[in-house]
Amino acid sequence: MKLALNEAFRAYDIFEVPVGAVIVKDNKIIATGYNMKETLKDPTAHAEIIAIKRAAKKLGGWRLIGCTMYVTIEPCPMCAGAIMSSRLQRLVIGAKDVKMGGCGSVVNITDNPSLNHRIDTSWGVMEKQSSYIMKKFFKKLRATD
Repeated sequence: MKLALNEAFRAYDIFEVPVGAVIVKDNKIIATGYNMKETLKDPTAHAEIIAIKRAAKKLGGWRLIGCTMYVTIEPCPMCAGAIMSSRLQRLVIGAKDVKMGGCGSVVNITDNPSLNHRIDTSWGVMEKQSSYIMKKFFKKLRATD
């Protein structure tokens, strides 16, 4: 999760919403990502999507079986859907997103019995640090308005 937080700080430094993601397989980092929506002018350029695309490219296929994603903030519904579609095995979340969370806070895509795949999800890993960077970012954002 420390590496995911480093990715979140990379987003923060370029005035992007500070979310970072890291994908690991067999105890090796295979992909990282941070939010780049503003930079790329792309509404899908979330940390999780970027990391998933990089991991799929590195592994040579879209199925990320046996992989774990570490992400600083609970994925939104779009990212939760991408996590499901990529068949990630495990998801480790820093802090909940009570406004847009797609993994249980608002909707629960990753553990929905109606869907054909479920993700083993852990919560609250480095939660204070993950929440802090988001609060700091939005405070800074409001100050610039």
